[in-house]
Amino acid sequence: MHLLCVGEAFTDLIFLRMQRIPRAGEELRTGHFAATVGGGAVITAVAASRIGLRARVMSALGPDAVARLRAERVSLVNLIRPGERSAVSVAISTVRDRSFVTFDGVNDQLEGRLWRRLRDIRAPFVHFAFAPRDCARWAAVVRRLQQNGSVTSWDFGWHQNLASRRGFHALAAAVDYLFLNQQEAMMYAGTRTLARAVEAWRTRTRPTIIKLGAAGSRWIGPNLDLHVTGRRRAAVDTTGAGDAFNGGFLAGLARGLAPRDCLRLGNAVGAAVTQKPGGLDGLPAVKSVAPKRSEGG
Repeated sequence: MHLLCVGEAFTDLIFLRMQRIPRAGEELRTGHFAATVGGGAVITAVAASRIGLRARVMSALGPDAVARLRAERVSLVNLIRPGERSAVSVAISTVRDRSFVTFDGVNDQLEGRLWRRLRDIRAPFVHFAFAPRDCARWAAVVRRLQQNGSVTSWDFGWHQNLASRRGFHALAAAVDYLFLNQQEAMMYAGTRTLARAVEAWRTRTRPTIIKLGAAGSRWIGPNLDLHVTGRRRAAVDTTGAGDAFNGGFLAGLARGLAPRDCLRLGNAVGAAVTQKPGGLDGLPAVKSVAPKRSEGG
C-alpha cells in the first residue's frame, strides 16, 4: 500500500442538467440521473489507483461501495457494523450551481472509529477527507503519523463552522499538504478575496494546494508560488472533481514528480472526471494521464 485514504463514503444520487433548483413545494423532472459511489476518500483512492498507485480506503462502506472498490483493485478497511445504514447524498445539478441533501447515516459514528484504528496503521501517504469534530485530537494523529514516516494530506471540504472548532488552526498548520478549493481557501482564512487568502495561507510552513476549477491549480508554499493552468472542458457534472484532483496530485507526489507536474496531473484527472456523471466513471486510466516529468520542476 502506498496511499491510505481516510474519511467518509456516500451513495451519490445525482439529478443532472436541471434548468433550475426546485422552488418550495415544486416537483421538477429530468431524464438525466446517475447513482454512484462517492465521498472524498473513495474518489481520491480510485483516482490514484487508476494511475497505478496501490491504494486503500478506511471508511464505513455499504455493499455497493465495497463492490466498486474491489472492482477498482482498491483494498479497504470497512468500519460499518451490522444493521447500520451507509450515508446517502442527493445532488441537484444545474448549469451554474448545485444543491445537496445528505443523510449522514453511519458517518455520524465514523470519526471515533477512524481515530481508534489509525493508531495501528502505517502507510507512506495518508490522506484525510472529512471535517473532524475535534481538530486538536487529529493534529496529534497527524504529528504521530509524520513521526512514523508518513506524508499526510487533508481535504476538509466545505464546512462553514469548521474554522471555529477546537484545534482547527493547529491541524491546518500540521498537515503536510492541505487541499482547498477557491471558496474554501477564502472561508477558512476569513477573507473576502483570493489574493488575501493566498497571503494568509502563505504563512504555513508546508504547501497549500488551491484548486481553481477551470483555471487550474496553485501551489503555495514558503518558498514557492506556482500556478498551473488546466485544459478547459465543458463539464457534464463536476461532482468529485476536487477529490479526483487530489488523487492525481498524490499519485504524482508518490512517484517523485516536481510540484509543477503534480499540479498538471491533478488538473488532468480533475478535468477528466467532469466528462461523466459522478466522481468515478470519468476517471482516466493509466495511459491517458501517464505522469511526465518537466525539465525545470
